[in-house]
Amino acid sequence: MAQSRLTQTIKKVMPAVVSIIISKQLAQVEKSLGQEIMPYLPFSGETPKIPDELIDSHGMVKVGSGSGFIVDAKGIILTNKHVIADKEADYVVYTDDGRKFSTEILARDPIEDVAILKIPTKDLPIVRLGDSSKIELGEPVLAIGNALGIFKNTVSSGIVSGLSRAIQAVAALNIPLQELRGLIQTDAAINPGNSGGPLINVKGEAIGINVAVVFGAQNLSFALPINAAKRDLRDLNDYGRIKRPMLGLRYITIDDNLREKMGLAVDYGALILNQGPHSHAIIQGSPAYRAGLQEKDIVLECNGQKITRDKTIQDFLEEMAVGDMVQLKVLRKRREFEVKVALSERK
Repeated sequence: MAQSRLTQTIKKVMPAVVSIIISKQLAQVEKSLGQEIMPYLPFSGETPKIPDELIDSHGMVKVGSGSGFIVDAKGIILTNKHVIADKEADYVVYTDDGRKFSTEILARDPIEDVAILKIPTKDLPIVRLGDSSKIELGEPVLAIGNALGIFKNTVSSGIVSGLSRAIQAVAALNIPLQELRGLIQTDAAINPGNSGGPLINVKGEAIGINVAVVFGAQNLSFALPINAAKRDLRDLNDYGRIKRPMLGLRYITIDDNLREKMGLAVDYGALILNQGPHSHAIIQGSPAYRAGLQEKDIVLECNGQKITRDKTIQDFLEEMAVGDMVQLKVLRKRREFEVKVALSERK
């Protein structure tokens, strides 16, 4: 990206990038802080004290920050779901020109790390949305965000280093590891606080939402493809909520290692398995439940295509909508059979 074009792109996009400040009531912070550190310290009988300089005039304590970007002049903002994951926190948006706004959370995607916010104003600058299906390896990109929660609207540059990456990430405290799939890999620096900011192409279009960095590694950052967020925006406009399809089973995708470890008959497919003491392998009332699927069944194919590490059940669902019919080939012990199910809406 030539220097003159790079600076022009930054000037074009920067006014539409926002900072999101996360605050909580003092009592809530002291309580959660006590719960976190008390198991490791001799009990003193006292709640940990937050320094006075960290408390504002309303008794609120800043506990984190993130980034976002305006995609509609009427105040619609995209960010990461994990940035606004704490339902007990308050979220305030600061625009590039220094204005402060209370925030309404319109939607959280039940699967992808996407959230949609709204601030009560209009005539705002916006970031145009590109097409993440047309991204090419090696193309130059910019990442913009609120780095470390301190450095407002930090810009870093790099290239697209990889496509369709999958990583395990912690979205928020007290939430288990989540697999994020289909990500854009870039060597543009993404830091804590950058989450939710845009990944920009040479045209000044958002092609991704900055989502994660691999700590301890250099030049390994990831962004969620913007087409996932575009789908959510369409759903919100059409239905007033995000509609995502659900099959209703928990599974582990099989590979050579899992086959050998568990003595399975095949080296591909999805092994239906309960993955925790408080969960069920088949969600009651779901399409999988109504189709009669059982724990330890192996779903071999979806619509005639094998299920593998590179093409999981979730990857198939990403291409489908609520109400779509899905043909599944299933292995139960030594018997193969097929079932046809209609996908329901994930709540």
